[in-house]
Amino acid sequence: MYLDAGGQLFFYMSWNPQYAILIALSTVLTYISGILMERCNLLKCANSDFRKKVILISCLIVNLAILAIFKYGNFFLESLHAVLQAFGIGMVNRRLDLLLPVGISFYTFQALEYSIDVYRGDIAAEKNLLRHALFVSFFPQLVASPIERSGNLLRQIREMERMHLWNAKRITSGAILMVWGCF
Repeated sequence: MYLDAGGQLFFYMSWNPQYAILIALSTVLTYISGILMERCNLLKCANSDFRKKVILISCLIVNLAILAIFKYGNFFLESLHAVLQAFGIGMVNRRLDLLLPVGISFYTFQALEYSIDVYRGDIAAEKNLLRHALFVSFFPQLVASPIERSGNLLRQIREMERMHLWNAKRITSGAILMVWGCF
């Protein structure tokens, strides 16, 4: 399982290593915010609901800001340039030289869905950072969707540790299916 989390990140880095920082930032941010929100639930102090909201909103703002910069940054700059130019204010018309990272929308919304579920108390915060990283960067959803409910996918990831994945009969059966698929 832990090798798979590294494999997912390696795949993401193979396209553009610098953009791996984005998925790592989103993963660590949602991981920490989930733990902090759960801690607020356990402490039950007078302002724990307010603290949870602040944590959730901060997590949402940072993740959505990253998404907005990469997806809509040039649109915002061009719109600002057009508005300022209409008022006679000169501004250098510049574009951000950014390529859209693979799956940025999917992993951002997957991570935010997890944070919202923890905030609502629908799931417990994931204590294992590698499990959480596998959940956020899960490759089949990263490029094809749908955005999976955190309770469903995290449960399956946790169950993987108890399963006997290296079964010779299952490996042989899977290899035969792959060969037939290629044929």
